[in-house]
Amino acid sequence: MIYVVSGPSGCGKSTLIKNLLKEMPELKFSVSYTTRQKRPNEVEGRDYYFISREKFEEMKQAGVFLEWALVHDEYYGTAWEEIKNKGQSGDLLLDIDVQGARQVKKKLERATFIFVVPPSYSELERRLRQRKTDSPKAIAIRLKNARREILESDFFDYLVINGELKKAQEELKSIILANRCLFRERQKEFKEIVRSFKLWP
Repeated sequence: MIYVVSGPSGCGKSTLIKNLLKEMPELKFSVSYTTRQKRPNEVEGRDYYFISREKFEEMKQAGVFLEWALVHDEYYGTAWEEIKNKGQSGDLLLDIDVQGARQVKKKLERATFIFVVPPSYSELERRLRQRKTDSPKAIAIRLKNARREILESDFFDYLVINGELKKAQEELKSIILANRCLFRERQKEFKEIVRSFKLWP
């Protein structure tokens, strides 16, 4: 199953995903391409593939991306190859913005969409300022985009409110566990069980 996790910048979705990947190591993470600068704590190939705008444009024109978007004046995109390589066996998490999530919704039949929000606008602003990774101008852009993303979130399947990190992480994990128990997802196991019952008189 593919899980698309989106939400306003600063809502904590990346932290939730990183914690979940530690707790559920069988999960896989789809690494996106971006044109923005690498932050000090980020690792090439683990957090993002950092490329130039020229390279991104080339890839876009070549149809490399499942989805792509211009977010906060920088390009982000998920390559089809990433989905094919990591999504064939097991669960795959995508950390992408609302624009990208909408594109994935149109292109993939089977995916689960999860929207993460902070408990309030003021808390989002506090988090963006506290992390000290963006200029005041960049923060203003992110807050403006957050208003738009909130209004465009009606196509998501689940809502996780990230007020308390532990609770939000439990909710995200519960969504994945519940989806694994869907009847359609357990057909192979169920057929074996049914077959065993037929052995009884």
